[in-house]
Amino acid sequence: MTSFDRIVIVFNPQSTGNAPESAEELRSELADRLAAVPLELSPTHHAGHARDLAREAAGSGSPLIVSVSGDGGYNEVVNGVMDAGNDRAVCAVRAAGNANDHRRTTREGPLADAIVAGDVRRIDLLRLTVGSGPDAWVRYAHSYIGVGLTPVVAVDLEKGGKGSWREIVSVVRGFSRFHPHPIELESGRRRRIDSLVFANIAEMAKYAKLSDDGTPDDGRFEVITEQQTGKLRVLAMAVRAATRGLGPQPRATHYAFTTLAPMPLQLDGELVELDAGTLVSVDIAPGALATIF
Repeated sequence: MTSFDRIVIVFNPQSTGNAPESAEELRSELADRLAAVPLELSPTHHAGHARDLAREAAGSGSPLIVSVSGDGGYNEVVNGVMDAGNDRAVCAVRAAGNANDHRRTTREGPLADAIVAGDVRRIDLLRLTVGSGPDAWVRYAHSYIGVGLTPVVAVDLEKGGKGSWREIVSVVRGFSRFHPHPIELESGRRRRIDSLVFANIAEMAKYAKLSDDGTPDDGRFEVITEQQTGKLRVLAMAVRAATRGLGPQPRATHYAFTTLAPMPLQLDGELVELDAGTLVSVDIAPGALATIF
């Protein structure tokens, strides 16, 4: 049985999806099944507010903070909980957005059932450090961090929808506006990257399979790299990811590079713009997040 001292449900009331209705449905079901546990609906009011609400909710006690959202909203809640530094705080996500990779790949049953059972587990997070010294900032990702073609295609797949032809059209659309990104590795070696993704889960954008066996609790992340090659080869790689998958991938606990030109980075689907000369480090944070599937 659950041991939470309260449950806070964070949602965006202006969501283009069904977040308000889904949040109320979850609150009503949990109120019936966990009558002794205080429940609170916590609507957001602006971008980034979910992180603030989660930080406040996770500040003390043994709360469960549920994000009724897509991957981006859940990313905010996860980061708010990590900001609070309370090991007894637990996170969960109820899918209510365009991108729901994390919930889809980790789901084992109805969320309300898992909450009632109190089935808490710990998963890894990806820790992104941008910059160095006192100006560096840190943010966590529950699913993936990436630059290059694969994240671009991921966004277009979300827009294009399911179906083999629509998947391929989405890939081609992303490919048409793509260009390689120059980076410098820690060793000093320079590369031009078509795609570089650090994955904590095996799939992204509903249909793009990044690896055969990636899981969010194995203490490592998958590194999916495509150096600059001919355009036809890049296109073939992207189509393969969107259809049958990319197969086994190398694993790591740390990877760092410096950008040699301005470039976008995606963190659980959320866009971050990087300046040239920016140090980017990705590390595994093993067992960092208590969660419910």
